[in-house]
Amino acid sequence: MSIQRGMQKLALLLIWLLVLAGCGTGSDGGTTPNASGNTAASTAAAASAAVASTAAGAAGQSNAGTTGEPVTLTWGFWGSPEEKATHEQVAKAFMEQHPNIKIEIWHQPWEDYFTKLQTVWASGDKTIIPDVLFLWPTPRYAADGVLENLDPYIKQSNYNLDDYWPALLESARYNNALYGLPRDISVEVLYYNKKLFDAAGLQYPTNDWTWDDLRSAAERLTVVEANGRVKQYGLAMEGGKYQLWIGQNKGSILDDMRNPSKCTLADQPALEAVTFFSNLMDQNAAMRSANLNQAGGDAAVFQAGQAAMIIQNASRVPTFNEAGLNYDVAPVPIPANGQRSASAGGAAWTMSAASDNKDAAWEFMHWLQSTEGGQREYTSTGESLPALKSTAQSDAFLKAGQPPQNRAAFITEGENAKVGRFGYFPEWGELDGSIISPGLEKVWAGESKPEQALPQICQQVDAFLKEHGYPKQ
Repeated sequence: MSIQRGMQKLALLLIWLLVLAGCGTGSDGGTTPNASGNTAASTAAAASAAVASTAAGAAGQSNAGTTGEPVTLTWGFWGSPEEKATHEQVAKAFMEQHPNIKIEIWHQPWEDYFTKLQTVWASGDKTIIPDVLFLWPTPRYAADGVLENLDPYIKQSNYNLDDYWPALLESARYNNALYGLPRDISVEVLYYNKKLFDAAGLQYPTNDWTWDDLRSAAERLTVVEANGRVKQYGLAMEGGKYQLWIGQNKGSILDDMRNPSKCTLADQPALEAVTFFSNLMDQNAAMRSANLNQAGGDAAVFQAGQAAMIIQNASRVPTFNEAGLNYDVAPVPIPANGQRSASAGGAAWTMSAASDNKDAAWEFMHWLQSTEGGQREYTSTGESLPALKSTAQSDAFLKAGQPPQNRAAFITEGENAKVGRFGYFPEWGELDGSIISPGLEKVWAGESKPEQALPQICQQVDAFLKEHGYPKQ
């Protein structure tokens, strides 16, 4: 390892020391909690020891990938048992092609992953910190100094970033540097149950559908029993996806999702979009967010015939195919004079700043994000829209030999992905979790009208931004 690289690594770990030393034991947006329960002082001591260890052993860092020496990488990710099996298949394929690199898996369920990850980070023990790990949101962890800046590796290997969907890489940038490679893009499409459409005598959705078409279809597909109970809803969509409507109506949550100065949820485009969504719920044409959660989520209600349409990403495809549902997908309808505005986000593969095997880690990440490597392996499962356009536009995705037939709908949305679903700054999680989402939940529950709720939300958001020094100079 070069002296320059060693100093870069040492500097990163020193930053990590300062960040961890300043963290309390609670979760705080933009910081890594001391999940182990240690005091800040003991955490700082552990981090200091890690820095000393790094300095002492810098000369011995592995250069796997260039020397051919055997290396073991720890690979961290969350997921269900089925998802874990897919990752294991991917690891096996990589090791068959790279016999000098062994992949050891560090897997946790979603509900435990981030807590346990924060614990191993806080320990300062590099032997248990994953070398490559799945993360969301990347900017938060990059701000903590625990991730490696990938720009030097990308430049050295001439890795092609132009193959990613528009705006997707923005979700993994912090201070203009790239800290992660999104595995997929979480664009949503409109899933529809053909059997229920046929029973209602409705034509299937097309690329030209507008909000009016969606509203009309949802109303006709809603079935209300004599006692007032809704037996079948026209639409089910998670409340957290509300920004889809705002972006389509050319509105926004904040004036700048990277360095905001004010909230724009109360502006006319956003107000109209939130009102459109809430009206569907008020009229029983769409399930309320809380009811959807209680019913087991959109996949459950769609499979049970409780909802004729849902708006979701590609993750539902394997489930619906296994259930043998008669369904297809279409692009999400947009308002008259509106625009397509898919979410340009996806969890990313990142590299730990504490890794002693960064060359091998990059070799693995590079392979994971190649059409002939991990992207192909994940595409074969049908559970995601690949991050790389070349993979998504290949027969591996478009002609997978199983539903949905109109897979091109995902491509249509991917080509129109935009920044806007979430903030690209460390405090976004705290801002959204403490102010924006709770305020909107009252709207989805019918407890508050958009014209009342949104100005109140913006007042709190503006105070939060000012308190945290936004906009940054």
